Amino acid sequence: MRAAPLRTSSLLLAGALAFGLAACQTQRGGIPLAVDPETASATNIDSLSAVIAREPNNPEAYNVRGSAFGRAGRYDEAMADFNKAIELNPNFARAYYNRALIFRRNNDQQRALADFNAAVLADPRYASAYVGRGNMYRQNGQIDLALADYNSAIALDRTDPQAFYNRGLVYQAQGNHQAAIEDFTSAIGISPRSPEPYDGRGLSYLALGDARTALDDFNEAVKNDRQSYIAWTNQGLALEALGERQKANAAFARAANLNSSYQPAKDGMRRTQGNG
Repeated sequence: MRAAPLRTSSLLLAGALAFGLAACQTQRGGIPLAVDPETASATNIDSLSAVIAREPNNPEAYNVRGSAFGRAGRYDEAMADFNKAIELNPNFARAYYNRALIFRRNNDQQRALADFNAAVLADPRYASAYVGRGNMYRQNGQIDLALADYNSAIALDRTDPQAFYNRGLVYQAQGNHQAAIEDFTSAIGISPRSPEPYDGRGLSYLALGDARTALDDFNEAVKNDRQSYIAWTNQGLALEALGERQKANAAFARAANLNSSYQPAKDGMRRTQGNG
C-alpha cells in the first residue's frame, strides 16, 4: 500500500493533482476522476444502495454512493446522488464540493464555481473547497484569487499537500521559484510517494539553473510513477541541460512511447538525437 498518498477529504478526488508540468508550464484540462476498483465495485455500490433503501432521507448516504459512482466513471448517477444529497441538506458542503468536481469534469465551469462557492458558504472551514475553487481560479488566470484560496486552505489545514502543491504552482508561474520550492517541499513532506510535487520542484530548480538537483527530483517522480510521460520528459530536460544527450534522448523517447502526441517529448528527441 502506498504511504501517505495525496489525499482530500472527498472520495472523488484522489489523483486530482495530475496537473502535468513540462518546460515550466502547467497542463490545462479537466479533473481526472481516478477509478478505485474497490470503491467503484458493483458489490460496494450495491451495499451503499442498501443503506439508502434503509435510510432514504440520509444525505450522507447519497453523497457516499455518489462518490462511488464517480470513481466508477458513472458520472450521471453520481450527479443524481449529489443532487439528492443537496436536496435533503441544502447546507451539505461536501456534496456541493463533489458535485463541483463533476461539473468541472463536464467543463461546466460556471456551475462548478457556484458549487465551490456554496461549499465555502456552507462550511467556511472546509479546506478542500478552497483548494478546488483555487484550482479553478488558477487555471482561469485569476492568480490573486487562487493565491488567496490556497492561503485560506493552508491556514485551515497544514496537512493537505494539495494546497501547498497548487500554491507552489502559482508561485512558479509568477517566477518566485524559491517560494515555489518551499511549497513543493512541504507537499513532498506530507505525501512523499506522489510524483507531482517532485516534478514541480524540479522545474523550479531547473529554472534557477540547478539542473543536477532538478534531475534528482525528476528521478524521484519517475520512480513514483513510471507511466508519467511528463516526468520522463522533465527528466530529459534536466539531462539535456547537463549535456547528457544520449540519456536525455532515451528519456524523451520513453515519454513519447507513453504518449506519442506529447510535443515536448518529440521536440526533445529531435534536439538530442545523434552526436551533435
